[in-house]
Amino acid sequence: MKKILIDTHVFLWWISDNKNLGENARKYISNPQNRIYLSSVSSWEISIKKNKGLLEAPDDIASIVNEEGFEELPISIFHGELAGKLESIHKDPFDRMMIAQAKAEAMELLTDDLYIKKYSISIIDASK
Repeated sequence: MKKILIDTHVFLWWISDNKNLGENARKYISNPQNRIYLSSVSSWEISIKKNKGLLEAPDDIASIVNEEGFEELPISIFHGELAGKLESIHKDPFDRMMIAQAKAEAMELLTDDLYIKKYSISIIDASK
């Protein structure tokens, strides 16, 4: 069993059956032995980008997370402190939070973000 935190774009690719999500990544997500998490930072990111007109996405992320059998990963104070201490490789605060959460919770992060791959965390390549 793996504990896998999925990046925001991976979540959106999954729910829209986007071809950018690789076959191997799909197997990880659909494997009932794995625990799949979506960070609350992802719903925040989606909401902000939708409000700015930069993204089209469903409104009720919580319902989708529940329907898909995923688990919500809340942001803790510890996560916030850890995110603030990360090396300045990645400037995106949403991604920095997910990196911190993956580190703190001993999770693998499913992403295809090249900057995230530069951090010393366990990554699953979402494009494969």
